[in-house]
Amino acid sequence: MAADYDIFVIGGGINGCGIARDAAGRGYRVGLAEMHDLASGTSSWSTKLVHGGLRYLEFYEFRLVREALIERERLWANAPHIIRPLRFVLPHHAGLRPAWLLRLGLFIYDNLGGRKRLPETATRDLRREAVGAPLKPAFVKGFEYSDCWVDDARLVVLNARDAADRGADIRTRCKVTSARRGEDLWTIALQDADGNDAGTVTARSLVNAAGPWVDEVLRVSMGDNRAHNVRLVKGSHIVVPRLYDHDRCYIFQNADGRVVFAIPYEDDFTLIGTTDEDYDGDPGAVAITDAEIDYLCDAVSAYFNEPVKRESIVWTYSGVRPLYDDGASKAQEATRDYVLKTDTNPGAPLFNIFGGKITTYRKLAEAMLEHIGEAIGSHGRPWTADAPLPGGEFDIDGLDALVTELRAAHGWLEAATANRLARQYGRRAFDLLKGVRDVGDMGRHFGAGLHAREVEWLIANEWARSAEDVLWRRTKLGLCLDDKARAGLARFMAAAVTRHQATTNEPAPARTGTAAA
Repeated sequence: MAADYDIFVIGGGINGCGIARDAAGRGYRVGLAEMHDLASGTSSWSTKLVHGGLRYLEFYEFRLVREALIERERLWANAPHIIRPLRFVLPHHAGLRPAWLLRLGLFIYDNLGGRKRLPETATRDLRREAVGAPLKPAFVKGFEYSDCWVDDARLVVLNARDAADRGADIRTRCKVTSARRGEDLWTIALQDADGNDAGTVTARSLVNAAGPWVDEVLRVSMGDNRAHNVRLVKGSHIVVPRLYDHDRCYIFQNADGRVVFAIPYEDDFTLIGTTDEDYDGDPGAVAITDAEIDYLCDAVSAYFNEPVKRESIVWTYSGVRPLYDDGASKAQEATRDYVLKTDTNPGAPLFNIFGGKITTYRKLAEAMLEHIGEAIGSHGRPWTADAPLPGGEFDIDGLDALVTELRAAHGWLEAATANRLARQYGRRAFDLLKGVRDVGDMGRHFGAGLHAREVEWLIANEWARSAEDVLWRRTKLGLCLDDKARAGLARFMAAAVTRHQATTNEPAPARTGTAAA
């Protein structure tokens, strides 16, 4: 019997979508099932960085750091709308890591990965330079180095979009309830978000990219009751009104050996995180604790002139990272490297992914395709290294020029909205605005420059099905809209999704409720 797919992927996070994209581009028949929305798990709860992992050098993760440093500029070039360079200021003070060790680490960081376009490390006089102004007078010397910021959820969605454009079947709000292994095929039973039967498909190979649920998939869907491969580590973040005027980020050392970042976020805010603590529970129910809030406020208040207080927090989020369980004694010491395991005995091959980080997702996908090719036959060659993600077909330094071009084509666009559309959709912003003559053609305005036209485009092109999908993953406009506007958006989307389903023969949408705050 011929299989429906060559490769079926469980999990719509960055690794699953990255693998689906690479595989579809090589000519494999690919299916993917995500039980919720794309990037609704770990992949949208990161610190939003494409980085080498400076602190991983202390744990001798040289291969991982080198691979990540190389990928950093490669990903930036392929998605310059959602990835941009940042400079990080590391204040030094006696009692923690000595200055010579920091200089050595930063020298290695500058040179290990073949840095080409990002500026090198520099020493900063915090008493005289602007980057020192928000800091307490005790901090007189700092080091400044380069990494990149990324819109993590959009990175996932763009990989899924490109996979679908190349023929992959992307199914969101579709849960794998069982996977039965045959000699040559997997038989995979699916369920929609309301618990209804969503059919059965077959595949020549199965990829378990379920992130924090990877062991649960093995236990529940495949009957492997002994599965225990990942260590769940919780990371929490807080968002506060912007703490300083310049565009630099800070990386602060703490006495417990951890580091905390303070990053300019969505123009008007500062993102602070992350924590690192072991987690035992449902990854979908993770939430920040009072102790974590206190830890983050205290960590940055030790450096800033103005303390960060609990009452200034406008948003928090938490996620669970599925780190490969290497037996490390502390959560922050557990490896961030990925581990791929192939199970071909007996029957159709199963590929499991444990661990990994956003920065190395593309290399992980290439490595997985090597394993898959060995098991079921190779298709094509590696191709994603220099392939722009959707909307990223412009020069690495061309975002400002893209904004200018967008406003020239649509003179009615407000500057802030044009800038946001360019940063989120890149050149595909022109597709979104095709045929729009003035702001009236954009339809209902929900606030903060979000109109019905954009929402309907996200439904049709990016699998958005709820207000939460739009406000917290496709955009971050949840920071700007009040409860009334969110509720109005939720009602509008319920009707719009139903219309979309009726015209595309898509299965009826699940009941998703209103957007989360």
